[in-house]
Amino acid sequence: FKPREGGKSSPTRFIFTLTLIHILKGNIGTGLLSLPLAVKNAGLVLGPVSLLGMGIIALHCMEVLVKCSHHLSAKLNRPSLTYSEAVQYGMENVSWLRRHSHFGKQTVNLFLVITQLGFCCVYFVFLSDNIKQVVEAANATTISCQINHTNQTQVSVPSFDSRIYMLFFLPAFVLLVFTPSLKYLAPLSLVANVVMTLSLALIYFYSVTNIRYPIDLPKVGRARDYPLFFGTAIFAFEGIGVVLPLENKMQKPKSFLWVLYLGMGTVTLLYISLGTVGYMCFGADIGGSITLNLPNCWMYQAVKLLYCFGIFITFALQFYVPAEILIPPVVARVSDSWKRPVDLLLRTSLVIFTCALAILIPMLDLVISLVGSVSSSFLALIFPPLLQILTFHREGVSPLVVLKNVLISLIGFVGFVSGTYVAIHQIIRRHHSDPVTFRHLAPRNISKSQI
Repeated sequence: FKPREGGKSSPTRFIFTLTLIHILKGNIGTGLLSLPLAVKNAGLVLGPVSLLGMGIIALHCMEVLVKCSHHLSAKLNRPSLTYSEAVQYGMENVSWLRRHSHFGKQTVNLFLVITQLGFCCVYFVFLSDNIKQVVEAANATTISCQINHTNQTQVSVPSFDSRIYMLFFLPAFVLLVFTPSLKYLAPLSLVANVVMTLSLALIYFYSVTNIRYPIDLPKVGRARDYPLFFGTAIFAFEGIGVVLPLENKMQKPKSFLWVLYLGMGTVTLLYISLGTVGYMCFGADIGGSITLNLPNCWMYQAVKLLYCFGIFITFALQFYVPAEILIPPVVARVSDSWKRPVDLLLRTSLVIFTCALAILIPMLDLVISLVGSVSSSFLALIFPPLLQILTFHREGVSPLVVLKNVLISLIGFVGFVSGTYVAIHQIIRRHHSDPVTFRHLAPRNISKSQI
């Protein structure tokens, strides 16, 4: 996006707007739709307050990552750095860590792979749950969109287990990741963004207009459920992986921070508002995704299908990061005639692997919380503050900055330990409660008349 002679202003504004859109897109996905359940786990008052605090911390960590990247790039006389390279060179800045710097780079890449493949697992579960519900509710779907007082989509004709739907989607996802370049998906990605935005607006409208009064919901949730809130919330703030790639593409990198503030401020406001009104609307019956609570009318069934289309296209974008990390080193070891077959074989294997994980844990709410707790906590909260200490080690870091950074990393680590433990414990508990089918939604999306 190089500006033409005499026309710098318009291209600069265009790049600013485009970067802002990418920041919004990088943070708005399935995690947003699970935030009403996160607010339920934290409480009607504590949930929004905690989301605001997490949004501020996540934004600060993104800012820290950008500043560390700037400092190290200037020091090394390099135009840009990736997240893993920033950690590598930050460790080289400390003498006793220099010999382990390559390990730091590989660690960040490992968590990037875990996070992105975790997103892909969530997409399998999300699509199967929503499509399954649309199919099962087809005979009961009407034109009228009056509020459903059971707060759950009515199931008319039970169909296949959700894991069968995942297998149906598997060939389509395999073909999708065979796309040679993401530029070929650009038109579909644009359509997906439009339909997801429209779907989100309709979900927001329904939630706001159908809040039941008086509101008798817990202001503070149970302490044992708060780690699930942490995992879901940190999963939603999923955009730290795109921060440096976007910043590196701007003509004026210093102006990126303003884009970041505006984008993350908008994202945090959206998270808090939808999480709060979604919980106020559906109460204790809120599902792992708010789409699972929408009424049986054609408009909101179409909303589910449109959002599923957007998530399907987004799968290729999320898959791109782990594919670029894992596949090239393997392909480089084979002869030219085998490069393409090996590349396709590895892509197929990775998709099958994510599908297998989704089949093993077909619980949308717990998969989201587990992925957020295990990997997103490290990338978003733990690594950036520690990187700042390493990067400015020789310049001198004030004790207050060190204390602040250690505190943020400690919050991330406690969230990682507690969130992972509680999510795994809940998965095991649900498995033992239904060992035959291992078929769960959170909560089960059946009508009261079927009980």
